[in-house]
Amino acid sequence: MVMILANARVVTPDRVLDPGWVALDGHRILAVGAGEPPRSADAEVHDLGADYVLPGFVDLHMHGGDGAQVTTEDPQEILRAIAFHRRHGTTRTLASLVTSPVEEMAAAARTVADLMRSSDPLHRSIAGIHLEGPFLNPNHRGAHHNDYVLAPDVNALRHLLASGGGAVRTVTLAPELDGGMDLVREVVAAGAVVAVGHTDASYDEAHQAFEAGASMATHLFNAMRPFHHREPGPAGAALTHDNVTCELINDGVHLHSATTRLAFAAAGADRIALVTDATPAAGVNDGRFNLGPLPVLARDGKVTLLDGVTNAGSTLTMDRAVRHAVRCVGIPITQAVIAAATTPARMLGLAEQTGSIEAGKDADLVVLTDDLRVRTVIAHGAVVHGALTTKADLAR
Repeated sequence: MVMILANARVVTPDRVLDPGWVALDGHRILAVGAGEPPRSADAEVHDLGADYVLPGFVDLHMHGGDGAQVTTEDPQEILRAIAFHRRHGTTRTLASLVTSPVEEMAAAARTVADLMRSSDPLHRSIAGIHLEGPFLNPNHRGAHHNDYVLAPDVNALRHLLASGGGAVRTVTLAPELDGGMDLVREVVAAGAVVAVGHTDASYDEAHQAFEAGASMATHLFNAMRPFHHREPGPAGAALTHDNVTCELINDGVHLHSATTRLAFAAAGADRIALVTDATPAAGVNDGRFNLGPLPVLARDGKVTLLDGVTNAGSTLTMDRAVRHAVRCVGIPITQAVIAAATTPARMLGLAEQTGSIEAGKDADLVVLTDDLRVRTVIAHGAVVHGALTTKADLAR
């Protein structure tokens, strides 16, 4: 049966259809339009009472949530983190593996790859693996264990890529290290995305990496050489290179709102990817957690190493990232949605399947209330969180 979401504010890449409607036929979007939907005796119509309908979010950088982390051989722990973020609107996500002993990272990669082979609907939310390390600059390692940060090693990289069985989509590395450019070329040749991050690269070194095929910057401005007006560093190289997408952790902790606005203004939403960099602390109370082999401390929504100073990921969810972008930073909702869904879907080669509300794409949708809080999540055409209740229903 065709299902129609009517009387909604439908956020498309270029405008908000208000009122608008979306028709779903099984797991696909059948049609999208403004005004009143076409009448059909066979359709199941849901009046959303002017709630927003957005494409499902796509997160390129997620380490965990709900007390669970993804750098593990335990598939149920990985799935707990995936399920938590799906409840917050993330219908596709990478599993980001934190720097650990190479064999532990390889084992975790094999576990994630095995989960992706399942037909289970939750497993389908896993879009691939992100290797954040181990080839990072020790001086910008952040919350990566110094004992396991490695100098560039092509054989170790090939082992990690092979362990992922073709599921490794992105690799964060520091290209300025001796042998770093060899890794850039190796990852690009393997068909994965090179992300410059945890790096002390100069502008010229980062630009060289981007010219060699690197196409993303990991959590721009964080854990990298600072921007300077005479030496713009990796952030300047990323923002001024037309083929580079910049991750932003838009939680109000990692970046000042003006910095976020500057990045959107410089790169445009087509080259910005809002990410969570979420840790196991996302969605749970303050306390101590493990992020790979390192203990971290969550307090008042901020995650640090035990020193209480060094940032160690976040407690962010993608719905919060979008809400903060719109309500606090002042980014138009259409642009925030491009950065939270359309751009990251394109980076993963999924632009024909998901990332925007268009006929023929997967029915991956998030229904948000007027204050941009999740009411319902639809993945592959099925309601997986909340319900399609209307405001009138809730008032009864």
